[in-house]
Amino acid sequence: MKKFLFTVLTVLSCIAVNAQAAKGLKIGYIDMDYILDKVPDYAEAKNQLEQKANKWQQEMQVKRNDISKLKEGLQAEKALLTKELIEEREEEIAFLEKDLIEYQEKRFGPTGDFISQKSVLVKPVQDQVFSIVQDLATSRKFDFIFDKSSDLTMMFAAKKYDISDYVVKRLTRSAKREKLSGKEVKELDEQEKQEELEADPEYADRKKATEDKKAERQKKLDEKKAAQEAKKAAYDARRQQLKEEQEAKRNGAKTGKPATATTPKETPATTETDGEASTEKPADATATDKQDAAKAAKDAKLKALEDRKKAIEERKKKILEDREAAKKAREDAKNGTTTTPPATETPATSPTDGDD
Repeated sequence: MKKFLFTVLTVLSCIAVNAQAAKGLKIGYIDMDYILDKVPDYAEAKNQLEQKANKWQQEMQVKRNDISKLKEGLQAEKALLTKELIEEREEEIAFLEKDLIEYQEKRFGPTGDFISQKSVLVKPVQDQVFSIVQDLATSRKFDFIFDKSSDLTMMFAAKKYDISDYVVKRLTRSAKREKLSGKEVKELDEQEKQEELEADPEYADRKKATEDKKAERQKKLDEKKAAQEAKKAAYDARRQQLKEEQEAKRNGAKTGKPATATTPKETPATTETDGEASTEKPADATATDKQDAAKAAKDAKLKALEDRKKAIEERKKKILEDREAAKKAREDAKNGTTTTPPATETPATSPTDGDD
């Protein structure tokens, strides 16, 4: 019969797989033995039943000891007894053995006290489990839910499809509902719905995928922001360089140096200023001034880049510290504690920001 049931289930599973290949097959399982051990009322009743079984076992052992003593006495005295006495004792021993077998059958047989009382003990819990499994199969759209502790052999079962703990929670809470008020029952229902969602492997996978997408999006935003800051830093450095070059030219004009660079070929000997002849600087002096100005501009550019790089590093460090503080605040809030968020600082700016 068991082989037949197993064959039927196998055939049904194959048919379901072929029929639902497009949408996928959803299967869960429970462990009835595990569930029964976790139910407080069943555990207490099971303990009482085991105590009764131990008492019955002791009574059976006493009967066995009595039969063994009679057999040993008969064996020791058999040579001194008459045939009638031997037969009488053998009949007594046979009667006691038959009584022992009947007692064992009465207590531990297929229809005995132990089996019948265990069935009475288990049936209410089984009925509740069956009802919970039916509701769960409907809400989560399971195609099959198996009992791991039954005669059906399960070669492998992934833990994430085990709904036994959820069934245990529903069983223990159902006993408390009668003592709760309407508001408390409503809150308990909401809590059960949330736990049911979290226990659903598909919900957990969807939640993880959403969190991964959110993290990836945040990463792209951070990279874009860093690129914009680097671009702004390069622009500020270039603007600072141009300002310093213009400043160097103005300073050169004030000290009598030419405002614009001239080539060595352009070396007029004299110029007329207010009617007086004045001699210009030679071409090699002009080239030296140009080199000094270029070197000063280059040094200023390098310094501006270094300052901007340092400001960017400080800004990145500040962003990381703010994120860590926000993360710690969320964790503290979740744990029931509060943490004062760090004061917001103005972002670091380059030494030349705000200058024209």
